[in-house]
Amino acid sequence: MEASFGMKVETFLRKQLGLKAHTVTKVEETDDGCMVAHIDRLGKRLLRCGVCRQRCLEVHSTRKEREWRDLSMRKAALKLRYRPRRVKCPRCGVRVEDFPWAEPWARTTKALSNAVAVLARELSWQGTARQYGLNWKSVATIVKRTVAYGLKHRRRPPVHAIGIDEVSRRKGQVYLTVVYDLERRVLLWVGEDRTEEAVRPFFTEELGKRRCQTLRAVCMDMWAPYAKLVREYAVNAQLLFDRFHIVKHLNEAVDAARRELWRELTTKERVDFKGTRWLLLKNPWNLTDHQKERLSTLVRWNAPLVRAWYLKESFQLFWSYKQPARAKQHLEKWMRSAMRSRLEPFKKFVRMLRSHLEGVLAWTRTRLSNGAVEGMNNKIKSISHRSFGFRSAANFIAAIYHCCARLPLPVEA
Repeated sequence: MEASFGMKVETFLRKQLGLKAHTVTKVEETDDGCMVAHIDRLGKRLLRCGVCRQRCLEVHSTRKEREWRDLSMRKAALKLRYRPRRVKCPRCGVRVEDFPWAEPWARTTKALSNAVAVLARELSWQGTARQYGLNWKSVATIVKRTVAYGLKHRRRPPVHAIGIDEVSRRKGQVYLTVVYDLERRVLLWVGEDRTEEAVRPFFTEELGKRRCQTLRAVCMDMWAPYAKLVREYAVNAQLLFDRFHIVKHLNEAVDAARRELWRELTTKERVDFKGTRWLLLKNPWNLTDHQKERLSTLVRWNAPLVRAWYLKESFQLFWSYKQPARAKQHLEKWMRSAMRSRLEPFKKFVRMLRSHLEGVLAWTRTRLSNGAVEGMNNKIKSISHRSFGFRSAANFIAAIYHCCARLPLPVEA
């Protein structure tokens, strides 16, 4: 009865592992509660080269026994043991054979690696390691191998509209650059810095000269290295400066004007003025009745603040224009008013707009924004937070690709 049961377990494992030239000789239980499946070559079946996977007629030698972790069977950890053969490949020479249950040099099976990779998209690497009884470094290795496979085998359709943005990696102005396909809403590329040298490989290696010419729109913030690379490589693309970042600079001008006024107020006047920062920056339709009443009182007695608030609200009309000529007319009129406002933060904002006017006006033709990229940045921050940060940029980039790029998993045998 025990022998019959043992044969059933061995047959089950052989079928699950997809063995053709190998077989499970026996399954035994160790003292620590693990199940060990011993694998051997099946007769004189031809083995495959571990590099090119071509069938090999001759075995050169047999190496010492190796062990692989597989998915547990209920609560018992399952390990595979096998003595690999070195085969004589007519194309590659003497090489270690290909294992149908694991990748070369891996210490886990493809089934366990895929299970770890799926869970690592939802949990931290440490949490995933605890779930499967592995070391977090083993999980990191599995994720990096999965990302390398996914980047090699993912679909690469033509790209027409991309968004480029930076995301903070850690404190101290240390950034990564992320590139997002705005049409398919998928992450394309992650770079280790936001310098010109760090981002150049995206255009030269990831896209290449031919695919760069298919770009029709590039949405980004007003970071000079990004703009220089787009003009150099994506010659057919319309450069568009992101609405989110323009409004961010506008709100910073309003807040700077408020802070300048705060320094000029007396102690008694500051009582009524305190807590007005978000009141000035919120959209009018989001204000409560109490906030509307307070804002109305505030703008009646403070002339500089009135100018700042009205300039902010009148600029927002630009986003509703659909005719480029009308939009340009409105923007030029607004910039003249801002320069006469005697508010230095707004004058600085106008000078920035004039130096990037073509990319700002492109909004009326393309109506693209980096809103999807900002959402991706929030997801990237959550990846960092759940892992309490990453010590190396390589690990962080691998985690971003794994969770955000929709990469395919390795195919099991």
